[in-house]
Amino acid sequence: MAETNLHLKRRHIEPIAIERMREDPVLLLEGPRAVGKSTLLEQLRSAANGRLLDLDNPATQAAVADDPMTFVTGKGPLFIDEYQKVPQVLDAIKAELNRDSRPGRFVLTGSTRHEALPRTAQALTGRLTRLRIDPLSQSELRISGADLLSTLMTEGISTLLTRTPSTTTRLQYVTAMIAGGFPIANARPSTASRNRWFDEYIKLTLAKDLQELAQIRQEHLLPPLLNILAAQTAGILNVENVARSLGSDPRTILRYVDLLENVFLTYRLPAWGRTISARTTKAPKVHITDAGVAARLMRLSASKLATPEPSSQTELGHLVESFVVGELLKSTQLMDGMVISGHWRTRDVDEVDLIVERDDGAIVAFEVKSSGQVSAKDTKALRLLHDMVGPRLLAGVVMYMGEHTYRLGGTAPLIATPIDSLWKV
Repeated sequence: MAETNLHLKRRHIEPIAIERMREDPVLLLEGPRAVGKSTLLEQLRSAANGRLLDLDNPATQAAVADDPMTFVTGKGPLFIDEYQKVPQVLDAIKAELNRDSRPGRFVLTGSTRHEALPRTAQALTGRLTRLRIDPLSQSELRISGADLLSTLMTEGISTLLTRTPSTTTRLQYVTAMIAGGFPIANARPSTASRNRWFDEYIKLTLAKDLQELAQIRQEHLLPPLLNILAAQTAGILNVENVARSLGSDPRTILRYVDLLENVFLTYRLPAWGRTISARTTKAPKVHITDAGVAARLMRLSASKLATPEPSSQTELGHLVESFVVGELLKSTQLMDGMVISGHWRTRDVDEVDLIVERDDGAIVAFEVKSSGQVSAKDTKALRLLHDMVGPRLLAGVVMYMGEHTYRLGGTAPLIATPIDSLWKV
């Protein structure tokens, strides 16, 4: 598929961005570099007949930094790409909004989390809404209208029971995971070419984006730290153990974990349901944001993951969980109302990989397996969760690499379904 076509794919979040522009004076589209934010910004700008300010251009950066007020004043909506390059532009926007705060005045993109920039922390409080732009979902890549999470939230498990058996092979799953969701990586003509892109992406983000964001005294720790987090993707984050393995102190490692999250290389999935049981662990899980990046950091290939060796199966299990959780979290961006997402893990190590809770208390829970079969053990944590929350659990789903979708026994609304339910209706 041509790189241009991948960049021009319509994002599922575009209608939501348009709606937010009608409601709020400032919309911020934030997410990893090279994820397609600029393309989406241009599509929004073109539809609104607005002006574009590209702060990724050094000459434009210098001019705006010298006199930001001149650039933010004027008719029509203003679209600013990579605003964090000149953060003082937000002070000028604030002054302009004091004069005219109609909805849709400004749309910004940023490759750094908003709260990570100290000068911008309070500048637009109450006037800015944020949308996260993630790597392309499998549904977007395949031009599919499937939205498993929304289906479960609105219809429960009944609709899934009519699915035809899956024909997706293990190799096809692995191929999708190691390709990831970045448009440019997906468009590369070969695995070697894609791997070179991943290597440059990681190197550039660590060497440039992080250096622009914060003063880093021990930058040599960043590559091995990222490699450790990749090897543990979908695992509980133990900062003390990581610090010990790197010969550093936990405070430094925690700060660097924050920085990696601030440039969207990683994210921490918090523990869910802390008030439900004292036997529930509070530690977050750490995930690499894109499965393709995770696979490259772990030096995983399709051929390696196809082998039955125990080490390969463990690595595949981590990668599959991060892949599925990442796909589902992309869907939460499309949901109205407040959504709480987290993992649930008891001190007896019964675990649900992802719980999504709607603002009315309704819950959908997911357990992810890299095998082709589902055992009674795989449903234990979901049944425990159902015992605790009762009818709030709309659906408990075991996602696996098998063929069939079927209801799991008992009174709880539990179902097993192939992972490709994420993108196949």
